[in-house]
Formats: sequence, C-alpha cells, structure tokens
Amino acid sequence: MWPSRNRDPSVICLACGSEVPRSTAREYDKYGDRWDREDKAFEHLCKPCYNDLCHLPREGLEALLVDLEAGESDQAAFLAGYLRAVEERYGPLEEGS
Repeated sequence: MWPSRNRDPSVICLACGSEVPRSTAREYDKYGDRWDREDKAFEHLCKPCYNDLCHLPREGLEALLVDLEAGESDQAAFLAGYLRAVEERYGPLEEGS
C-alpha cells in the first residue's frame, strides 16, 4: 500500500480545541513575536478563533498579568485589579461607542 499523500500534520486550536490541518491554522505566540523563530514552539488557532482575536498591540500585557498574579484570584477580583492597574498606568478608560 502507498503511503498517504496527506503529509499536513494536524494541530489543536488553543481556543476552541478543534483539530485543524497545520496549513490552515494560524500561529500564536503569547509574547507577540512570531517572527523570532529561534528555539520557539508555537501554539495554533483555527481561522475563526484567530479572526475573533483583538489584533491591537499588546506590549506590556504579559508583564501586567504577571504583576497582577493572573489566575491566582477569582475573576471579579482579578478584573477589578486589572482595571485599576490599567487606569494607573495608562490613564482613564474610555468606553467605546
């Protein structure tokens, strides 16, 4: 029997858990630097989940989450602390229209 011609490995979308072909997935780098590929293992997103992401710059976000000990308290307490920290660092939040 001939080997399969489908050599496109599958990856799992980190957002929804769907299994998708690697060629149709989008690479995700939590540090926002997907161009520096040395010694890096990427996670992947399916196209619908990737399109749902906010594509605004996120410089300093990881450090802020570490400072706030994200994942260590309940959601309400974390969000209150996050909003407070963002206003302290960047000024008052504006509501979108």
